[in-house]
Amino acid sequence: VGLGTGLSADPDMAEFAANLGFERWDLFLANIAARVALIHAIAGTFIPLLVVATMTRFFGVNRSFAEGLAVWRFALFAAFAMTLPYLIVASLLGPEFPSMFGGIIGLAIVVPAAKRGFLMPAAGSEWHFPERSAWDPDWSSSLAAPANQDSEDSAPTMSLLRAWSPYVVIAVLLVITRLRILDLESVLRSAHPLVTWAWPQLLGSSISASFQPLWSPGSIFILASVITIGLHRLPFTQFSRGVADSLKTLAPASMALIFTVPMVQVFINSSSGAAGYEQMPLALAEGVAELTGSAWPLFSPFIGGLGAFVAGSNTVSNMMFSLFQFGVGERIGYDPLWIVALQAVGGAAGNIICVHNVVAASAVVGLVGKEGAVIHKTLLAFAYYALFSGAIGLGIVNLANGFFNAGFLLAAAIFACFVVAIARARPAALN
Repeated sequence: VGLGTGLSADPDMAEFAANLGFERWDLFLANIAARVALIHAIAGTFIPLLVVATMTRFFGVNRSFAEGLAVWRFALFAAFAMTLPYLIVASLLGPEFPSMFGGIIGLAIVVPAAKRGFLMPAAGSEWHFPERSAWDPDWSSSLAAPANQDSEDSAPTMSLLRAWSPYVVIAVLLVITRLRILDLESVLRSAHPLVTWAWPQLLGSSISASFQPLWSPGSIFILASVITIGLHRLPFTQFSRGVADSLKTLAPASMALIFTVPMVQVFINSSSGAAGYEQMPLALAEGVAELTGSAWPLFSPFIGGLGAFVAGSNTVSNMMFSLFQFGVGERIGYDPLWIVALQAVGGAAGNIICVHNVVAASAVVGLVGKEGAVIHKTLLAFAYYALFSGAIGLGIVNLANGFFNAGFLLAAAIFACFVVAIARARPAALN
C-alpha cells in the first residue's frame, strides 16, 4: 500500500511499466506485490519461532532463548501453513488478498493440528510464565482484571461459524469485486463523478487526486460491518457504540495522516522549483547510489522500516521512499522493481517498531508509558527480518552472477545460525 502513489509521482513511470508489457497500472503494481510476497514468504519462515524464543527469553523464569527453540517443528509448520498460501494467493489473485487469505488458511490448518498435538513438544515439557509476584514491572498492565463470572455467564453466545461470518463476508465481497470474469471493476471504477471523486490541479499545481469509494477495500469493510448487524442480530445501540469506539481509535492516526500525506506530496513533487533541482527522492537516490554502490539491497529494507518507524505507517513509508528506492535501483544497475519490493517488505517489518502501532497496542493492554520497553523487545525481530530480506534481495538481483553470490551466502549464513541454535537447544531441552 502506498507504492502506487509514490511511483506515480514520476511521469515517466507509466511509460516504464508499458515497456515491460504492463498496459495497466494495477497489473504493474501486482507484479511488484508478487515480488514482495516472495520475499515475505522466505523471510517469514522463522518469525513464529523467533516470537516464541523472544517470549521465553524476556518473560521466562530462566530468561532462555533455547526454551523457545524447543518448539521449532511446530513453529516452522505454522510458518509454512501461512506463507505458502500467502504466496500462492499473491501470485494468482493480486495484492488485496494475501494477508487475509494467508492468515485464514493458516489458522484453519494450524489450530486443528495444535489440538491434535501435531509436531508439538512432548507432554510435560510445557512452558509457563513465572509466578505473578516475580513479574517485572514493565509486564504489568494498568487495566483491572475482569471479575470472575460463573460458567453459565461465560459460555459462548454464538456459534463459531457466526463469529467468523464477518471475515467470510469481507473475503467474499473482495473476491467478487476483484474477479476479472465478472468485470465489476469497470462499474466500480468508472469515470462517472458519483463513482470517481476527482480533484484536478490542486491549488493550481499539476498535482491531481482522485478517490473511488466503491472500489476501496475500506468500503467493503463498512458494508461487511452493516451486514454483520443482521448476522449477529446486534441491537443498533450496540453497533453504534462499536462505531463510536472505532472512531475514537481512528482519530489519532487520522490526525497524523492529515499532516503526513501533504508532507509526502511535497517530498515527491519537489522538482518544479525555480532552482530546477530534481525531485528530492531522485536527488537522494543519486547520492545513495554513489555511497553504497551494489550493496544497496542490504540497506533497502532498513530504509523502509525506518520510514514506518518515523512516519507511523508502512503506507506513508512507501509513499515517501518508493520512488527514491526505484531511482537507486536504476542508478546501480539492478532491477528497480526488486528494490521497490524490498522497500515494501522493510516497511511492513517496520510496523512492529512503528511508534503509532506500539502506542495503540500498549493502550489496549494497559501498558501506557512502557512503549520503549516494548520496542526494545520487538527490535530483534525487525533486525532479523530486514537483514534476511536484504540478503535475499541482494542474492536475487545478482542471480546473473550465479547462485553462490554474496546475498545468498549471507542468507544461508543467517539460516545456518537458526539451524545451529536449534541443534544446540535440543540437548538443553532434553536435560
